[in-house]
Amino acid sequence: MQTLNLEGTSLKERLKTTFFKLRDRISRLNERRNLNSETYRATNLLLTILFPIFIVLIAEINQCKYPSKLIMFIVEKPTIFMFDIFISSIIFYTLYLLFRKGFWAVLIQGIVYFSLSTAELFKYGTNGNHLILTDMKLFRSVKSLTSFAYIKITPMLITYALLLIIYIGACFWFNPKLKNSFKKRFIPMIISFCSCVLIIGVPSVSNVVYAVFDVDTTKSDNAFLVNEKFENNNFIAFFLQTFTENISNKLEEPQDYTEDAVDDILDEDGDNQNEEDTLDEILSIGESDSIKPNVIQIMSESFADFRVFDELNLDTDAYDKVDSIASEGYKGTAIVPTYASFTVKTEFELLFGLPVKSLNDPNMPQRMLLTREQPTMVQYYHHLGYQTAYVHPFLSSFYSRKKVYSQFGFDTMIFQDDFTVPIEYLDDYITDDTVFRQIESLIEDSEEPLYVHTTTMQNHQPYTNGENPDDEITNYLNNIRITGDALQSFIDYLSSIDEPTVVVFIGDHFPSMRGENNVYDLMGVNSENCQVMFEQNYIIWSNYDLDYSNMPTEKFSTFYLPYVIWDLIDAPKDSFIQSMLDKMETLPIYSTSYDTDMPNDEDLDILTYDRILGDNVSGQDLVEYAQYETDELESEEVSIE
Repeated sequence: MQTLNLEGTSLKERLKTTFFKLRDRISRLNERRNLNSETYRATNLLLTILFPIFIVLIAEINQCKYPSKLIMFIVEKPTIFMFDIFISSIIFYTLYLLFRKGFWAVLIQGIVYFSLSTAELFKYGTNGNHLILTDMKLFRSVKSLTSFAYIKITPMLITYALLLIIYIGACFWFNPKLKNSFKKRFIPMIISFCSCVLIIGVPSVSNVVYAVFDVDTTKSDNAFLVNEKFENNNFIAFFLQTFTENISNKLEEPQDYTEDAVDDILDEDGDNQNEEDTLDEILSIGESDSIKPNVIQIMSESFADFRVFDELNLDTDAYDKVDSIASEGYKGTAIVPTYASFTVKTEFELLFGLPVKSLNDPNMPQRMLLTREQPTMVQYYHHLGYQTAYVHPFLSSFYSRKKVYSQFGFDTMIFQDDFTVPIEYLDDYITDDTVFRQIESLIEDSEEPLYVHTTTMQNHQPYTNGENPDDEITNYLNNIRITGDALQSFIDYLSSIDEPTVVVFIGDHFPSMRGENNVYDLMGVNSENCQVMFEQNYIIWSNYDLDYSNMPTEKFSTFYLPYVIWDLIDAPKDSFIQSMLDKMETLPIYSTSYDTDMPNDEDLDILTYDRILGDNVSGQDLVEYAQYETDELESEEVSIE
């Protein structure tokens, strides 16, 4: 027992001795650093003056990859390079005045700039799109993003990281610092900080500064314009300018938005329907003889028809099964609001029946929603007596779907951990066949007609798995072929059951490809000829006789598709649905991505604002349906005859 105590005491003393030695070394190091602050004043002055230039060069060369390309950019766009240095200097000296020690300012700004620059490098290398402010909202889903990303650590990237580490190390050793007290530093620090905020965060000031430095401020209405702006501005100016653009693009309440204005739109476009009669009609449909088919809405991840590009001269059977299914039903063209990424934009239009253009084209419109029951098309099906389900074979946390979509009216929500059928994978993603088998299970378990929306994942990038990892288009088409086989099996199942069912199939967007020398670049797709990139075929198939004679023959925006289906199955329409169908006749396409010069439509903008951020005047029918469902009092007005 005594021996153990002695050993314990000995260990304690050794730890104590080690601690004191470490403290002494740190103390001597700090004494030496403080001495260096006085001894190497010229070196410290040089380190602090040159850092804004150095960090700009490091951040920009990360994108250019090679010094020669960066030199060419500086020669061709010297004013933009000056802007980068100007804004980086303001940020650096704000941090320097705050912390007093140059090391901390260099460390913080260096890490932030290099991290953003590296994120931009990987993002563009993964999907051909550049890093913008709204991407930061996905930081919480970094685990999900790494499964998409094509991350390649190159010798050049390591070299630039080492240069930054050496610079940070030099600032730590030579220890540049200010002697002024915080009281004396406070006013210049505030001036510097406010200058930075004004230049970046106040569009009226920003635009003047951008004009002085000849920064490209062209409105980025689609991904191709965004990429062209990056070529003009390079990384730092691009990131800051799109930050400013995002601020100036904040949605404001329409000037003429009032309850009367909404009622006027519904009366005018809805052909003066009586809302009370429409409500009674919808409530009584459960006892009518109308067919209420299952409605299966499939939004297929990255499904697109590359045969539209004659340049590719594709000879492929990848689309044969889908073509065969289309020949048995109806095939048309819808205009989706996004390309390559931000699936939730198309998903929003399909679930809400509203244009993202009316919300100023946010990349993640679901983040704009108020915390309340949402007036989605799901709610219409729900109150029509349908069981409603959402199936998404991925993480429930991605895009905060589980939290946000729980307000959409779904009775059941199934994510990757909730599947009740055996799961199969294609590379990293759950197969479409698994998704369809899960829907089959839902159909069999439901005693009521079923409405399902599924957003698949099988065909998500990267397209590197195949005989040739660099042949993305071939690998992609192999996946599309597998989707066709799975869809055909699903259709065969539906053909064998006696429940009337309608299937709606549409891709969310064309697939994203790697950054440089991807198939789109090789075909010369740019902002002038990119309209085809927003055109998606949709297919409607049914296992019973369905009259397609009144289907629209022209292209229309995706947000109209839910109303087209509603009309196709002959469901009763309230004034809002009728208004949207009428609007489709006069304005079939409403999309900034498809037509960057398209003017705003006051009616659509008011109705969209009303349902998303307003008083939901146009959605009062849905509110009333919910009240009828929960009201236990039986009255003549609500009795079903």
